[in-house]
Amino acid sequence: MVVGDFAIDLDTVVIGAGPGGYVAAIRAAEKGQKVTVIEREFIGGVCLNVGCIPSKALIEAAHRYQKAMNSADMGLRITAATLDFKQTQTWKQESVVNKLTGGVASLFKKHKIDVIWGSAFLKDDHSLRVIKDDSAQTYTFNNLILATGSHPIEIPNFKFENRVLDSTGALNLQEVPKDLVVVGGGYIGCELASVYANLGAHVSILEGTERILANYERDLVSVVEHHFSKQKVDIYTKAMARKAEQTADGVKVTFEVAGEEKQLQADYCIVCVGRRANTADMGLEHVGIEMDQRGLIKVDAQGRTSVSNIYAIGDIVPGAALAHKASYEGKVAAEAISGSKAIVDYRAMPAVCYTDSEIATTGLTMAEAKEQGLKPDKAQFPFAANGRAISMNSTDGFIRLVFEKESHQLLGAQIVGPNASDLITELTLAVETGATVEDIALTIHPHPSVSEAVMDAADVGLKLPINI
Repeated sequence: MVVGDFAIDLDTVVIGAGPGGYVAAIRAAEKGQKVTVIEREFIGGVCLNVGCIPSKALIEAAHRYQKAMNSADMGLRITAATLDFKQTQTWKQESVVNKLTGGVASLFKKHKIDVIWGSAFLKDDHSLRVIKDDSAQTYTFNNLILATGSHPIEIPNFKFENRVLDSTGALNLQEVPKDLVVVGGGYIGCELASVYANLGAHVSILEGTERILANYERDLVSVVEHHFSKQKVDIYTKAMARKAEQTADGVKVTFEVAGEEKQLQADYCIVCVGRRANTADMGLEHVGIEMDQRGLIKVDAQGRTSVSNIYAIGDIVPGAALAHKASYEGKVAAEAISGSKAIVDYRAMPAVCYTDSEIATTGLTMAEAKEQGLKPDKAQFPFAANGRAISMNSTDGFIRLVFEKESHQLLGAQIVGPNASDLITELTLAVETGATVEDIALTIHPHPSVSEAVMDAADVGLKLPINI
């Protein structure tokens, strides 16, 4: 290792090239800063390489497989639908992941953003050291944005190896398991359960709390649970995973429910019990960056840490661990470094769970609105009454609008059903702009479209329903 190297001077440095880091880097470059990104693994981070994007690719492939086998009611009888999962994985990597990560690399080149490969360690508030293999180099910086993301939590007696997988391993299987155990019924676990159930696996979900998808309202989750039941997915709640015992061709998972020990035999076990911020072994303590009790970095409304020229965004700061939140915070931090007064505004932060059916939410729920002292009302419209949903054979679920009772200003929305991940954007914009239920009802929606259900829900809110 090089000792006593001469420091190289840099301007704005971003540690991490995930959806928070690469967006921050590009925006900073657009604002006239000379930007350098330090990355230890891959451009695009977890999201583009082993998270959000590849999981959605497998979800799409699984949906198409199901449609190929289950469209007889439309007169489509495919008697020889087969799955070449190795080819599916090749398509996912080469046509989806590589295309997107290559695109980010091209954007870096376009904006003259330099990339340094290695692990960064802070020395003080204006210098850091990058270590790669057996070499190291010191760099100084004017401003720094920390965007180091998070990693899967490993629980006792479930070491990530061979047939016990984290979410990354689950997305890279070369075969569809006959039997699969998923430990953790949050959104990652349930999305993976949906994928493999649709691909033909028998899936069992072990969830430690009273129900799966505990961050979403009960009636939204019940639609997903109904679909899981049709897929023969077994759900064990209040279940504590105790140990995994591996053999050459399988894994035995022992868990406890209501004081009774049970066991499941599977080909693989996926553990998805949460993620932990990547804040260790970075030298944050040498700089005096303040952390909260959960190990997250304290920041102000511009993403600035307790050290004025160092910013932090994404999974390493308080709030929802969402890729789009990280990207948003990255833009704000880059703007702040350029002297802008931009601040974060989480009034309407959309969240999506890509299960069958999709769940999407934004803004406040009824309960949250009441907790804030507001007087909310709600309006709900079922997809079963939407012409486009009927023609798609996807009528499960509903749209719910939450609004202030007197002014009719939209406070939030919840959707479970077809295209929920796309529909939520209109309602997020409505919350952000202070739109009312009348504004939505008077906005002409194309017919026939799933989006008409948004307008119909607004009509319900005005007590002037047309289609129910």
